[in-house]
Amino acid sequence: MKKIKFLLVIVIGFSCYLLTSCGITQVPEGANAQETYEFAMEQFEDEDYLAAQLGFDKIKLQYPASIYADDAQYYLAEINFSESKYILAAFNYSTLRRIYPQSEYAHKALFKTALSYYELSPNYDRDQEYTLKAIKTFSEFQAAYPNDSLYQQASEYIQELRNKLAFRELFTADLYRKIRSSKSSLVYYQSVIDNYKDTDHFEEAVVGKIETLDYLGRASEAKKEIKFYKSQFPNGDLLSKVQEIESNLGKNQE
Repeated sequence: MKKIKFLLVIVIGFSCYLLTSCGITQVPEGANAQETYEFAMEQFEDEDYLAAQLGFDKIKLQYPASIYADDAQYYLAEINFSESKYILAAFNYSTLRRIYPQSEYAHKALFKTALSYYELSPNYDRDQEYTLKAIKTFSEFQAAYPNDSLYQQASEYIQELRNKLAFRELFTADLYRKIRSSKSSLVYYQSVIDNYKDTDHFEEAVVGKIETLDYLGRASEAKKEIKFYKSQFPNGDLLSKVQEIESNLGKNQE
């Protein structure tokens, strides 16, 4: 703990030096906790994030037991988020919930942690660690605050991210089909069917599986999947394609 405080003193001292050198607004000398907070908030609202950060850091270091300590922690995270430093933002939002679980900012901090992971979620063809973290944290938010006004927004983010994951599996399945690795493609179609029934790609996955089974000459299995498709999508966008496959079943022998 002493080492952390020592390092924090060095960081703040260096920041003070930089601010002085660059002529940026500084925390008034001798300011108490309230005055420091009011200064920091004024700079934050003016989007002078360097000066605001110096004020909030001072509160955390010099006034950790004050009524402004959780505010300072929250707005430090807000500065990170505003500057697109999402990994640091997620850390600082999570720190607020860990140190100040009763803070009025606790629910916002949890939502913004999830939103930080959402912003870090990459394209479907990259590693999806942050996508999974975002879904998990949005779900934690909904479980903890089921009546919050942000609940529906969290649902929309979760759905968007699940669609991305489903598309990733579907893309992989289609890729295996193109290179004639049909058995591997079935594994990924089934993954979408089993895990992403609520997404936009469920229907495509079922049809992809039917087409692959037909190609492999596994007619009885294809018929079973066609029956399943019709039960799930009686008026599906791909119904005509499924009916065409059904009418031609048996031409490939099992």
